[in-house]
Amino acid sequence: MRTGKIAAQHATLACYQSLLSTNPILLRQWEHSGQTKVAVRCSSEEELMTVQAQAESLGLCARSIRDAGRTQIAAGSRTVVGIIGKARMVNRITGRLRLL
Repeated sequence: MRTGKIAAQHATLACYQSLLSTNPILLRQWEHSGQTKVAVRCSSEEELMTVQAQAESLGLCARSIRDAGRTQIAAGSRTVVGIIGKARMVNRITGRLRLL
């Protein structure tokens, strides 16, 4: 499995778990529209957090993942953010970023 797909699945699970209790309607819409997942590259953890904040400001579900620190990344570092919402809204946040 490619790096981008692994990252997207990991972050998507965090969003899925959150939406189960907070917004099941959005979760069902996402499930019925093909469960789109796209992995994009950020240049820093700061940029990753900016992307998350922008997504949340638009009412999208956005959850970042902290690395456990068992391999190459320092423990607690945020390495990926998942965003679930309508594709056009997600693209407003991520459309300028390069694919992973």
